Amino acid sequence: MTRALSPRRLGYTVFQCAAGLVLLAFTMAPFVWLFISSISLRRDLITVPYRFEPANASLERYLAIFGTGGNDIARAFKFALLNSLIVAGLVTLVGLATGTLASYSFARLRFAFKDQLLYALLFTYMVPPVVIVIPLYVAINALGLLDRKVTLVFLYLSMTIPFIVWSTRSYFGSISKSFEEAALIDGCTRLQTLRYVYLPMARPGLVATAILAFIVAWDEFFFSLIFTSTLASKTMPVAIAEFSGKNSVDYGMITAGGVVASIPPLLIAVLFQKYIVMGMTGGGNKE
Repeated sequence: MTRALSPRRLGYTVFQCAAGLVLLAFTMAPFVWLFISSISLRRDLITVPYRFEPANASLERYLAIFGTGGNDIARAFKFALLNSLIVAGLVTLVGLATGTLASYSFARLRFAFKDQLLYALLFTYMVPPVVIVIPLYVAINALGLLDRKVTLVFLYLSMTIPFIVWSTRSYFGSISKSFEEAALIDGCTRLQTLRYVYLPMARPGLVATAILAFIVAWDEFFFSLIFTSTLASKTMPVAIAEFSGKNSVDYGMITAGGVVASIPPLLIAVLFQKYIVMGMTGGGNKE
């Protein structure tokens, strides 16, 4: 038989459920409002007072973005969305590959100036981009690399690699050194030990770090605004900002672009939620 809950326990359970529902409502309300606004007609968006229930819902903005037709704004957003996917994907792959090698070295190897180099990486991550944007622009302009996706990849890597190194270094450091010693006794090289021992054990942490690195590159706005000017390399955050012009603001396309821009990170989080939880809460096998 099921034991009846005591009044105190029942009250606590009801309080937990109510608090969870309130938190869910506050979390989802902006996204619900964003989607409702994206399917509302322009006249409904500027109606005073604003109505959350659109009088006439329409998916024409999404059809313009994902279809073959559409206006110039929708076509520009499609190019920017593709550029963001390419740049963020390359930054994540290259940053994870180089950052993993560096973090393993910092966690397990002994070499001169190791701590100094580690803190130098942290310093580069903490420097505000606005402080270095002028010398960066002069240097990139002199090299003829303005308005190119490869430029954004290198700029974003300067932000994501220090983050990846510091995140995965602590995870590698938490794994017992006995695994490494056993692999070395069996004849494995350092790279083989990293590949066959450390990477499988640190997979949750690496996946969680990769997702956060992707989101950093996906949402970056400042460098893309400064160093891009055409659809050849302009990214999604800049394209959404350009929906707001000098004389008019396309609220519908801004909200539709926001909904579309949130889909890739959302899908990644849903697909890899198990690794995210394990990466945030796990720590390998402690020494």
